[in-house]
Amino acid sequence: MATLFIKNMVCNRCIMVVQNELDKLGLNVKSVKLGEVALAEEPTSKQKDALTEVLDALGFEVIDDKKSRIIEKIKNIIIDLVHYQDNDTKTNLSDVLSDKLHHDYNYLSNLFSEVEGTTIEKYFIAQRVEKVKELLVYDELSLSEIADRLNYSSVAYLSNQFKKVTGLTPSHFKQIKEDKRKPLDKV
Repeated sequence: MATLFIKNMVCNRCIMVVQNELDKLGLNVKSVKLGEVALAEEPTSKQKDALTEVLDALGFEVIDDKKSRIIEKIKNIIIDLVHYQDNDTKTNLSDVLSDKLHHDYNYLSNLFSEVEGTTIEKYFIAQRVEKVKELLVYDELSLSEIADRLNYSSVAYLSNQFKKVTGLTPSHFKQIKEDKRKPLDKV
């Protein structure tokens, strides 16, 4: 059995695309999840080269070094936590990362900051704000329900964090999206 680590897998569509490419190459795939592929056997160097070429063309990247794999795992855990889990529990992000990656949080935090040029916390906040944007655009939940779903302590805290990151209040963002006046990068 062989495990490959793949950078830039962020959604279920990414999993489907990677699975499809692995199948096209005739690789015996056991499982594909965010950032990680389990193969029944080690691919040949020719298969690895072909896979690397195909994935690079699609915006993915096979990761070889240990530090990059850890960084990608941190990102994938955060993305999964924010976008794909309905979090009923108020767990501490540092505990989740330490438990899942079997490393001290200080090590993970320093490594992430050194390689990514930002902190784990800022990355986590950015992901949460993206999820808030998504939920605002869907217009199915109130701001209070969104705050609750994403484990914000209050609507005010969500609004403040949203404004710090986007420069807009959630209601202004929603209005702009509804009016379709101009893209956010033009505001």
